[in-house]
Amino acid sequence: MPKRSAGLLLYRRDVGLEVLLVHPGGPYWAAKDDGAWSVPKGEYEAGDDPLAVAMREFGEELGLDPPDVSAGTFLGESRQPGGKVVSVWAVEGDADVSDIESNMFTMEWPPHSGRTAEFPEVDRAGWFSLEAAREKLVRGQVAFIDRVLPILLSADREAE
Repeated sequence: MPKRSAGLLLYRRDVGLEVLLVHPGGPYWAAKDDGAWSVPKGEYEAGDDPLAVAMREFGEELGLDPPDVSAGTFLGESRQPGGKVVSVWAVEGDADVSDIESNMFTMEWPPHSGRTAEFPEVDRAGWFSLEAAREKLVRGQVAFIDRVLPILLSADREAE
């Protein structure tokens, strides 16, 4: 059974259409940018409510209250190259990500040194246009950008 994660793709329309992405913390990701960012998400176990996990992980990774998901839209699942299956909900909202406070994780660093170090799970977050998000996201999550655009265009047409 593959590992599973759930996340929230927060979007806003104030300055054009933008989505909120996070950059993973830790030494493996420090020098990576394009193809390294992610939707704020986290793993869950069988029996967990994926939407509740997505909301919890949003709070843990950003140090912010999760948005109201009652008007959110399920964007489906996508299998990442490593096999993990990610479920994502799109939610309209805004957040100041200039000073995030992510939870921390501990790992052996440097490898095989016997020493451990603590790192933030997310070291930064940012708002990106859909075009830029396609470049920044890990390959297995780009599908969510392609899925959110028709939903947003449909909502715009209904509002007219």
